[in-house]
Amino acid sequence: MKKLIAAFAASASVTYAFAAGGSIGSPSATSVLLFLAVISITLAITWWAARRTSSTSDFYAAGGRISGFQNGLAITGDALSAGAFLGLTALVFSSGFDGLIYAIGYTTGLPIVVFLMAGKLRQLGKFTFTDVVCSRLSGSAIRVFSACASLIIVAFYLIAQMVGAGQLIQLLFGIDYTLAIVLVGVLMVLYVVFGGMMATTWVQIIKAVLMLGVGAAITFLVWQQFGFSMGALLRKAVEVHPGKDAILSPTAFAKDPLSGLSLGIALMLGTAGLPHVLMRFFTVPDAKAARTSVLWATIFMNCFYAMIFIIGFGALALLRTHPEYMDAKGLLIGGSNTAALHLSHILGGEIMFGLVSAVAFATILAVVAGLTLSGASAISHDIYGALFRHKTADARDEIRIVRVATIALGVFAIALGIAFKGQNVAYMISLAFSIACSSTFPVLVLAIYWNRLTATGAVVGGSVGLLSSLLLTVLGPAIWVKVLGHASPVFPIDPPALVTVPLAFLACVMVSRYWAPAESTQGEDLRRSRGHRGKAQLEPHQAGHRA
Repeated sequence: MKKLIAAFAASASVTYAFAAGGSIGSPSATSVLLFLAVISITLAITWWAARRTSSTSDFYAAGGRISGFQNGLAITGDALSAGAFLGLTALVFSSGFDGLIYAIGYTTGLPIVVFLMAGKLRQLGKFTFTDVVCSRLSGSAIRVFSACASLIIVAFYLIAQMVGAGQLIQLLFGIDYTLAIVLVGVLMVLYVVFGGMMATTWVQIIKAVLMLGVGAAITFLVWQQFGFSMGALLRKAVEVHPGKDAILSPTAFAKDPLSGLSLGIALMLGTAGLPHVLMRFFTVPDAKAARTSVLWATIFMNCFYAMIFIIGFGALALLRTHPEYMDAKGLLIGGSNTAALHLSHILGGEIMFGLVSAVAFATILAVVAGLTLSGASAISHDIYGALFRHKTADARDEIRIVRVATIALGVFAIALGIAFKGQNVAYMISLAFSIACSSTFPVLVLAIYWNRLTATGAVVGGSVGLLSSLLLTVLGPAIWVKVLGHASPVFPIDPPALVTVPLAFLACVMVSRYWAPAESTQGEDLRRSRGHRGKAQLEPHQAGHRA
């Protein structure tokens, strides 16, 4: 179980071994042309979006003009990172059915968003997750906590994506890793600074379409190799894998059920607490469109993960019969994370390899753009715009601040990407999910559905969840054993969501009930007064009709 969790998180960042262990081959003209075509398309989208971005609403939420179907594709683009394609394929290649458990965790998280939060988020919020929480709770402390939690989650997610992007470009072009990281950082800043949410949304839509198209093409070609028979595919996979029949059942989770349950909680609830995903619900015109967008995203993602089942077992069955893709030790050249790239080369030669590589890079660009916009929004809108200027900042002034914050985050991301080049960043993706489900998710759910939640309770409960998830992850197998070299972990469950999520909810409830009870009434009065003001502003014709 511990090895499987580490392998999953490592795959999301296309680990260091991917760059150090060798390359698939010298860069081909096809790969370079397809790569440049993807960059050109995304830059053209940014130029188009920049001409249509003139207000804070345009910059943060694309003016609320994105349809439910378009936003569903954009959410899909946000969720299907390089780890979803390269990483899950690698997991199935290495462990068989165990690797598919992660895909189930991702997709089951989206219906939770639909039923619990999508409509409410669109009704209560304006631009960010923090807006939703602060529509219920007053005070600067809750806004600072929400913004800081968002920044921490974004940072962990961003590091892994930057390292993966740098290594992918290094593999394609053979350029220096540092230069590759700088290139990714510059492109990321250009998308967000000039195009805002409009450019980010359309880059994610294009990326989702490309990812689904490439996945469908590889799935068809794999099936064609086995006469469109799933039975023949699985029989071949069992024949060539050392684990034989064991690859068709979830063996690792049976050995460590508590960590398996904890991982499921982190993946399902963490999806509903990721700030860059939550921002997508403010780009649509109303609550109905928000729910529709998650419905489409669920459909697209389930289709993709169903294809990963075939792609992963196809890589398992085909690559092990092609020794030219193996090194002297019998391992894949470049590491197991190159399984999807090797498979594309077998099925479609240089054209398919170049296309898959370009799409993988577009995937990373879309994700880092969404992450950067989320982090910059937390700085400019949630901290600067609402605290230092007390909501009196001019719209142009706030956009200027968010662009400065974006450049600062870009420089920060480049520095982290370079600093973590040779380090074990395997735990960072799972840690981001663990922090999200332990901090932002409990606060968000209680803020929406429990009127007695106080600002103090939210800050204390969210902080307890955030700090405990960090501490227990350090004491767990991912860091205490694999990074620090100790013989056994102090805390055995990895990730620690099974403990930290209930702890965060309990802290929120207990502090809200027994500490400063008058605050709850004050917060409820504030919510009601805002609701009355909103009705008076949004429905004057109805008020006149009633009169």
